[in-house]
Amino acid sequence: MKAGEIRDMTEDQLKDRLMQLKKEQFNLRFQRASGQLEKMSRIREVRKDIARIKTILNEKTRATQAAR
Repeated sequence: MKAGEIRDMTEDQLKDRLMQLKKEQFNLRFQRASGQLEKMSRIREVRKDIARIKTILNEKTRATQAAR
């Protein structure tokens, strides 16, 4: 997921996507521990997507606070 795509989302959409990614991250860690994970690179992708979403959420909240 690209940062530009993330910036186009609303805060509610970002929070929903963040929850989905955290669930996926949990499932991937569980699969890795049990030896069922096929794509190890997906863990890194999910982790970076989570970081991107958190960064953009933080930017949006700071922008709304600065506007007040």
